[in-house]
Amino acid sequence: MVYLGKPTNERIEGERFPELEEALVRYFAGEKVDFSHFPVDLSSLTPFQREVLEEVREIKWGEVRSYEEIGERLGDRRKARAVGQALARNPIPIIIPCHRVIRKDGGLGGFSWGLEWKILLLRLERVLK
Repeated sequence: MVYLGKPTNERIEGERFPELEEALVRYFAGEKVDFSHFPVDLSSLTPFQREVLEEVREIKWGEVRSYEEIGERLGDRRKARAVGQALARNPIPIIIPCHRVIRKDGGLGGFSWGLEWKILLLRLERVLK
């Protein structure tokens, strides 16, 4: 079992996650990959941040949602800005696909790895050309 996102100050030398590595290789080769079966530990985040990331984790490959839409699914569409702030705390982009969240006007919004990466990931998923 792979646990991702667990906060730690120590590095475990030689620890590998072959199933995850293989899934990431396939993903970056343009294959449709579902990362939802990898268990994650988000205990270092606030309850709202966890709610946002769990909701975003449900967005399927090749789909997008707006920040406002995520807020609405969590009970208040006016929480779009708070959703964006929670996504900025995502410890494991791709596994929790925050790149699939965009502005309601179709603009890309932000991404913790930078917009170049967001564009690349959305192109891999054939959302952008």
